Amino acid sequence: MSTSNDYVKWFRHSSPYINAHRGRTFVIMLPGEALRHTNFGNIIHDLALLSSLGIRLVIVHGARPQIDDHLQQRGQHSLFHHQLRITDNASLTSVLQAVGEARITLEAALSTGLPNSPMHGARIEVTGGNFIAAMPHGVIDGIDLQHTGKVRRVNVPQLVRTLDDGAIALLSPLGYSATGEVFNLAYSDVATCVATALKADKLLAYCDTDGITNTEGQLVRQLTLGECRDYLDTHGAIIPDLLAQSLTSCYLSCLQGVQRGQIINYTADGALLTELFTRDGLGTMVYSGHYEQLRTAGLDDVGGILKLLEPLEDQGILVRRSRELLETDIDKFHVLEKDGTVIACAALYPYGDIGELACVVTHPDYRKGGRAALLLQQMEKLARQQGIQQLFLLTTQTAHWFLEQGFATGDLNNLPMARQHLYNYQRNSKIFIKNL
Repeated sequence: MSTSNDYVKWFRHSSPYINAHRGRTFVIMLPGEALRHTNFGNIIHDLALLSSLGIRLVIVHGARPQIDDHLQQRGQHSLFHHQLRITDNASLTSVLQAVGEARITLEAALSTGLPNSPMHGARIEVTGGNFIAAMPHGVIDGIDLQHTGKVRRVNVPQLVRTLDDGAIALLSPLGYSATGEVFNLAYSDVATCVATALKADKLLAYCDTDGITNTEGQLVRQLTLGECRDYLDTHGAIIPDLLAQSLTSCYLSCLQGVQRGQIINYTADGALLTELFTRDGLGTMVYSGHYEQLRTAGLDDVGGILKLLEPLEDQGILVRRSRELLETDIDKFHVLEKDGTVIACAALYPYGDIGELACVVTHPDYRKGGRAALLLQQMEKLARQQGIQQLFLLTTQTAHWFLEQGFATGDLNNLPMARQHLYNYQRNSKIFIKNL
């Protein structure tokens, strides 16, 4: 029964994400290593599920280990320059065969539909084509990269028609020129250019790790564009190549308008679903906008604010507020929103040149993350803009935290007369003051 209840709870909590993702365009960056991993079958099942939920998918696959194997079988080896394979005439045949092998592996996996399997009844349509026009990299530092190329243009109308028809677009790391030449491309370059050209909602980059870690070995769950750039500048040359490629693609895509780039671990079963259908996900995300948005509250936020306040009201930590009162005072509130969910709030009540700070509350799942301090800074900035020179607050259980934020102990005489008359002696709240 417990397992059943957990499933029902998870399914209900995932419904806002299902609704939010439907009709969105996701570009999936799948390295050749993932096609050989034991978790590959589960990845295919997860991609099929996304497609069945109405998500528009473009899959860009790599083939580096497949190419290495084909070259080795022929007694050949590749030279690299600036991490780009030099594709000469002798190795081009191996490249084409290896890429074809990788593509067929994907098409076959997406075509399965045996009974008693997650793919049963999926009937996924997969479409490929000359979506990518390419050009040669040319000569770099005196070295001719020959048949190694770069993306010149993405055939956006053709891709959009494919997605509008409900098919998955499958792109290989090959491009074609107006002269009929074939060029070997970096799959990360293809994925980045396609995500940018389509103005995709997400770039999901599969990698062999959950993402990047901090100095304590903890997973860094989100990075702004600036933080991602700084990390790549500092660590880009020393982190594993696959992670560097994934993070760079996320950064470049978001820099050019894609909303979010997320790293997905191809070795972890269900990593894609966890990243997309739970609030915190499982990997590192790069975002171009405000993933956690701090803004003025509106009437649509009343329900979310009440959910934050009610547990503390039940414990007697906060004074109970009715929905009607909250609706009346909603313009006094600011909220921190994450994926459409209010995870923190605070209110500012002005009394001339002094203001009351109230309802500084953070969801239990997001405490100790600095969000309350962020809210406090925002409220102090707002107070200054309104000509407020001093803040006061009343609290029964969070005195130490406010002392750490620069507040000092006050007394009833420090409060505006109108607020003194409303003081609840039975609660015996402590009073704190901060000069702005």
